Amino acid sequence: MVRRENIWKSLDWVTIAIYLILIVFGWFSVCGASYAYGDRDFLDFSIRAGKQFILICCSFGLGFVLLMLEDTLYDMCSYIIYIGLILLLIITIFIAPDTKGSRSWLILGPVSLQPAEFAKFATALALAKYMSAYSFTMKNWKNTLMLAFLILLPLVLIILQRETGSALVYTAFFLMLYREGMPGVVLFSGICAVVYFVVGIRFDQVLIADTPTPIGEFAVLSMVLLFAGGMVWVYKKRWEPARNIIGGSSVVLLIAYIISEYVAPFNLVWVQWGLCVVVTFYLFYLSLRERHLSYLLIGLFAIGSIGFLYSSDYFFNKVLEPHQQIRIKVVLGMEEDLTGAGYNVNQSKIAIGSGGLTGKGFLNGTQTKLKYVPEQDTDFIFCTVGEEEGFIGSTAVLLLFLALILRLIVLAERQQSAFGRVYGYSVLSIFLFHLFITIGMVLGLTPVLGIPLPFFISGGSSLWGFTIALFIFMRIDAGRYRRLE
Repeated sequence: MVRRENIWKSLDWVTIAIYLILIVFGWFSVCGASYAYGDRDFLDFSIRAGKQFILICCSFGLGFVLLMLEDTLYDMCSYIIYIGLILLLIITIFIAPDTKGSRSWLILGPVSLQPAEFAKFATALALAKYMSAYSFTMKNWKNTLMLAFLILLPLVLIILQRETGSALVYTAFFLMLYREGMPGVVLFSGICAVVYFVVGIRFDQVLIADTPTPIGEFAVLSMVLLFAGGMVWVYKKRWEPARNIIGGSSVVLLIAYIISEYVAPFNLVWVQWGLCVVVTFYLFYLSLRERHLSYLLIGLFAIGSIGFLYSSDYFFNKVLEPHQQIRIKVVLGMEEDLTGAGYNVNQSKIAIGSGGLTGKGFLNGTQTKLKYVPEQDTDFIFCTVGEEEGFIGSTAVLLLFLALILRLIVLAERQQSAFGRVYGYSVLSIFLFHLFITIGMVLGLTPVLGIPLPFFISGGSSLWGFTIALFIFMRIDAGRYRRLE
């Protein structure tokens, strides 16, 4: 028979305590960000602070209900929850009103909900359910395709809602997949894609010295050749082919550069195309001669890298919205635009910098009170913390988030089931992505994606979405002692 443990004894109260402290910090930040001079009744339910207080109370009730349910229920209903949220995402595309260029909000009387926030934990549950199956293995390509489908389906639907920032959150699940045995080359490919995109876009119009060679293309194609040779050495431990690829490419490019610089200027990218073709055929030849699939996969990596380079320009100019393009250009230093797309970030940095070491004090901020920072109670709410609480307060908030992340790692690792471990790391990945992007966003280190800082943003969808994700994991963790006797 199954022995039930007292759930209140099994709960991880450390995590819940961190959650409560962050909620309190978040509410005071909303109070500070939405404060109007002369109005100190923060429990007035007609203003932003009062409404947020109600939403927080609702989140506490929601967390309590989630803890009262059987932990096995989340396992049994994973696919049902996922399918339900997918259908809701589809419906949202057609019936949601246009809100600042996005069709991602459902208006239900006085309540506005963003299904994309709830689809995150639904996707985490579906992934955990699928990966906990007895027959599951990461080495099976059918399983890999199914995982990609579960992640990419909500991602595509959210992009169709014109919420690219929220869609990118779903790439965080690849961190969990790496923990569960996904080949490191897949994660490496993702990192390479980001590097290719940034370098290719940033230096596309910059030329090398007196040659007609764009630095962006040249740098990316050079990295492709270097990575191909490096992967041969890492995965095959063969010095000769690695030397041939890296050394041969370097010598040819050096000679081509000298000719282009001092004899007849021409685009060095042409030479790199030829080198990429030669290296690819060389890898295919090694694969056939030595009967090793690794060489073939490295060759396909090189081809895919080149394809990504030249498709990224189309994605940047045709898929991304104009305001998203400007935001990326501002972050990359291609445009300054302090009065346009870069205004929010610039004012946010001013607000944070003005806080100094100890801050100006609660409700004493000037940048935020005078509304110099747009969206200061939503996307840019962390600048309120920086201005009012200073470096010390900002550090305290970041340390709290660090403690939450580390605690989630501990909880995920101690799970007795694959379902609990996968779900735990999925929740961890979501929190980590949001934290990295939102903090980097207000400091001008990452593009403005319009995603919330967990537990700090004004509004219910994000708060409830994070609360549901966290408390489901708390309930799963509390049931880890279930055993047969």
